[in-house]
Amino acid sequence: MIASIKGTVTYIDTKYAIIETGGIGYKVFLTADTIHGLKLDSPTSLWIYMVVRDDAMNLYGFHSKKEKDFFELLISVSSIGPKSAINILSLVHSDTLANAIRSGSTSHLIKVSGIGRKTAEKIVMELKDKIGTIGSLSGMSGEEFSAGMSSDMDAIEALKALGYDADEAREALKKIDKGVEDTGAKVKAALKMLGR
Repeated sequence: MIASIKGTVTYIDTKYAIIETGGIGYKVFLTADTIHGLKLDSPTSLWIYMVVRDDAMNLYGFHSKKEKDFFELLISVSSIGPKSAINILSLVHSDTLANAIRSGSTSHLIKVSGIGRKTAEKIVMELKDKIGTIGSLSGMSGEEFSAGMSSDMDAIEALKALGYDADEAREALKKIDKGVEDTGAKVKAALKMLGR
């Protein structure tokens, strides 16, 4: 099994990158955040989760072991496969997801991540007791998390009122400085990301 790859980024697509090492190019599926962090013809090092099926061998890459561990927890949920898990982690940061699961907050999770109600309920139900195995991802208290999630939800609603769709709003909010807590400041920072 392949556990990690260290090599040169030779190609970047919207869902994957090709990492060349030892004269072989490996197609590695990545989260949107990981893809944005890569640079063409630059070295990179990724933790790998390898999935072997009858018709394919797929590699899923992560910058940190914690992110890979979280991916493994997600795919332990019934009906969530590796592609669904990587898509979920592309929509919402693992810290936000972990804190939503800990607090049992499906409504916050649905609003901030964009995943459906049934999927959110299943994730919370099946992972609530397991989430401690990764340790504290963000170090936030429950109250800090709830305030942050509420602020994110308000910022998404404000951006939607300005004509952006929810996906654009979520993407912009993921890219702003995590230290920004005020809803108005989040909206301003997101608008800069969106080029306004």
